[in-house]
Amino acid sequence: MGEDDEKQSEKRYISSEELRSHNTPSDLWISIQGKVYDATHWVKDHPGGELPLFNLAGQDVTDAFVAYHPGTAWSLLDRLPLVGYLSDYRVSDVSKDYRRLAADISKKGLFDKKGHITFIVLCHMCLMFAVVVYGVVCSPSVWVHLGCAVVLGFLWMQSGFLGHDSGHYRILNGPLVNRIMQVVSGNCLAGISIEWWKRNHNAHHIACNSLDFDPDVQHIPFFAVSSELFRGLTSYFYERKMSFDGVARLLVSYQHWTFYPVMCVARLNLFAQSVLLLLSNKRVRGRGQELVGLGVFWVWFPLLVSYLPSWGERVMFVVVSFAVAGIQHVQFCLNHFSSSVYVGPPRGNDWFEKQTMGTLDITCEPWMDWFHGGLQFQVEHHLFPRLPRSQLRRISPLVRELCKKHRLPYDSFSFWEANVRTIRTLRTAALQARDSANPVPKNLVWEAVNTHG
Repeated sequence: MGEDDEKQSEKRYISSEELRSHNTPSDLWISIQGKVYDATHWVKDHPGGELPLFNLAGQDVTDAFVAYHPGTAWSLLDRLPLVGYLSDYRVSDVSKDYRRLAADISKKGLFDKKGHITFIVLCHMCLMFAVVVYGVVCSPSVWVHLGCAVVLGFLWMQSGFLGHDSGHYRILNGPLVNRIMQVVSGNCLAGISIEWWKRNHNAHHIACNSLDFDPDVQHIPFFAVSSELFRGLTSYFYERKMSFDGVARLLVSYQHWTFYPVMCVARLNLFAQSVLLLLSNKRVRGRGQELVGLGVFWVWFPLLVSYLPSWGERVMFVVVSFAVAGIQHVQFCLNHFSSSVYVGPPRGNDWFEKQTMGTLDITCEPWMDWFHGGLQFQVEHHLFPRLPRSQLRRISPLVRELCKKHRLPYDSFSFWEANVRTIRTLRTAALQARDSANPVPKNLVWEAVNTHG
């Protein structure tokens, strides 16, 4: 964009109402620090995918831009057509303090201080993988095989944490080695598409705990964290209606009992979602790499299981490894299921509020950080997703003080308390689902299970 474009647009002022009218994929405007840009043709090139822009289209997105982009990204805005200036641009006190804190963190260089966590985790993963392969192939003991299944489950957990980190910032120097690490640790080692995860996770961060925009709280027919889901909301992520029919009512009615068993096999859903995305017509970066990576997983894992001496041990190995890895799925749920939810698209002007209200921290000692992989500082992570996990504990007191200053929630509970809160939330929704005052189409299974007298 040259000086002529700047001069032509400097006298044009656009109201928030007019900005909101440009909120479709074919006509997409956004505002950043009072400047209004036409991002319609930038969507296809956006490194974070199209969903964050679609979900925040027609709004001021300054806080989200600050959260997700390094300082070097500001100069890239000059590549976007400048439409004009927001006539009623205002910054709330909360946003001012949030941006000030983000600037302070950046000045201290914390976004770049990754520490040695990546190297340590990679070494542990290599060691665990070697132990699993050696134990399965070389030992005849069923107890060794059981132990190897447990180790494999923890290996997949660490792989998930590493993939989570690499999706938010470069954990290794250079984009190529970072990409190789993503595909190897995610697709090849865990059987989960890193591109599926990034697409899913970016949508989750932007629309944290929105019942119709956040895929991480859209688990109908198995789970419902709010009775609002009984109304059959449309998922803007999955692009379909989340029908609350008789089967869903039956499953949700007992969700506080089925939660942990389902978490034990939740990896199956990630496998399926990965394949569905890669075989779809959606834009996927490095689709070929992703498919090859999944192919590697589905060669080595069945081959490893085949070395076990009996079908009984093979089933045991798969079930135990999946169940242990299911701890991570529980961790994901604890951070959000019992927090505040809402219906509708995310709004750019209450970024800080929505992120703090939709998340909670897990209190733990530093020596347990390996177990939580940074997810225990979920509030801090959602506010500063580019911040390396080694720095989250350091900024936690600053975030707590900022929440206190603006009378916003800063929820922090022990691992046990967070589990209790999650089960309580599921139980509340389950009892509401059983209420006959909320009729839905029933089927014969529902009628058979709930017939009394």
